[in-house]
Amino acid sequence: MGQIMLKKSGHTGILQITRPQALNALSREIVDEMAWILEKVQEDRDIRVLVIYNEKNFAAGADIKGMIGCGREEARAFVFAPVFQKLADLPIPTIAAIEGYALGGGMELALACDIRIAAEDAKLGFPEINLGIMPGAGGTIRAPRLIGEAKAKEMIFTGSGVDARTALAIGLVNRVVPPDVLWKTAEEMAQRLAQKAPLALAAAKKTIEAGLRAGSVEAGVAVETEAWAGLFETKDQKEGMNAFVEKRKPVFRGK
Repeated sequence: MGQIMLKKSGHTGILQITRPQALNALSREIVDEMAWILEKVQEDRDIRVLVIYNEKNFAAGADIKGMIGCGREEARAFVFAPVFQKLADLPIPTIAAIEGYALGGGMELALACDIRIAAEDAKLGFPEINLGIMPGAGGTIRAPRLIGEAKAKEMIFTGSGVDARTALAIGLVNRVVPPDVLWKTAEEMAQRLAQKAPLALAAAKKTIEAGLRAGSVEAGVAVETEAWAGLFETKDQKEGMNAFVEKRKPVFRGK
């Protein structure tokens, strides 16, 4: 315990791994603690956005020493996928602020977030093939959805990393900024999102995911219609539309 922490700044939650001597590599203990923290985030209605930001290195993969002796069942128990799915399933927007290495499990942690902002010095990739394994925490599923089958296969099959500009070009990250403004950029985006209507954000996030899984456009649009109509039962919808008509800034309360 103690290698990961959660801080709050206004309506923003900030999750940080503090294991600089190991380039913030993910151990089983860290990920177990992350699961507990994510449950606390979900319970805290005051947190409207979550940012994952680790100084110097986002996360340089998983702790290899903890996996060497694993057999099939031990590997199944070690896998980080259920915890990363907890992150992906949060109803609030999540932002990965990536500095330095985001490799292997670290890359998969970033993929479980909604938005990725990378510093110019970031290096991202899936080196697992060089260890005789493959991504096992959502990488083979989320990467193709994000950057397409061909690019995902190239990255995963070769194990070669990409720099931040390449990651931006292929759609792996949303933005690239100088390292000295990475946190400020992530913080400003978090503050901007925190001012939006929380229930509408949650509905939009859920609907986008449902649409990606839907068997047809029509099925996805049907889900969207129900979510859209349901928002008209919220106080935030009334506040937002009244504020627009009255030419003032809305104050959303998540109700």
